[in-house]
Amino acid sequence: MSEQLNEQELVYYIASHTDAKPENIRLVLKHEAAFISNAHKGASDDVDIDSDELVDYVLSRSDVKLDELTVETILDLEMDYLMEKGLAGYVD
Repeated sequence: MSEQLNEQELVYYIASHTDAKPENIRLVLKHEAAFISNAHKGASDDVDIDSDELVDYVLSRSDVKLDELTVETILDLEMDYLMEKGLAGYVD
């Protein structure tokens, strides 16, 4: 995990694979970060994030005007990007 996250590159990567606008991508990523941060509060170990709950949380935000498939695609592409960069992976 030698590379650091480059948000601009991440947003460009996602935008190049979807019809989502960069500002909507940033909004989804912002709400995702808040969801993950809240999940980690009070946890002493790793936290298992349920992707359906995450998508529901993002969609419940009043400033998100995207459909469920778009939000899921943005989050999936973010994970693809992070895995390509060696910054994330799935735990079995």
